[in-house]
Amino acid sequence: MGDKPDAGNRARAGKIRILGIDPGSRITGYGVVDMDGNHARHVTHGHITIRPGELSEKLRRIFRELSAVIGEFNPDECAVEKVFMNRNADSALKLGQSRGAAITACAELERPVFEYSANQVKQATVGKGHADKSQVQYMVKVLLCLDGAPQADAADALAIALCHGHSREGVLRLKTVSATRLGQAL
Repeated sequence: MGDKPDAGNRARAGKIRILGIDPGSRITGYGVVDMDGNHARHVTHGHITIRPGELSEKLRRIFRELSAVIGEFNPDECAVEKVFMNRNADSALKLGQSRGAAITACAELERPVFEYSANQVKQATVGKGHADKSQVQYMVKVLLCLDGAPQADAADALAIALCHGHSREGVLRLKTVSATRLGQAL
């Protein structure tokens, strides 16, 4: 299982642990990575299979199991895929409900949540915004030096975590450059 270093100690060391979540009404993927600058290290990944049944039970299961993952692996931040609206409004609604359960699990345990579109995740991971699932699985395997490709939903979740880790690092660099330039201007 994963190690549980204190979040404060990680932050002081310039490291951050990110939980990526790929919500779904049938399968919700999750993946945890540690970021140290642009270097990513795999911690864990998996998926929650949602059995057919009452909507409230499905959402409770997502909430409960993601809460357990957060409790065990102690991420500093969470990243979730945004809803993709296609032609099927019913599917988008179900996905939105699953996202709500996932986001609530993060919020209940006081973790900040960041959202990324599927195209942003694919662009950050594969290099093109319209990559297919097998390309995402392959690149996650390569980027995290895994022995095999993770299950598709878990790979998507790891890709979301990687996207946030690299996006976050870019924002921090911009803030540093801006602060340095501001200091030089004064």
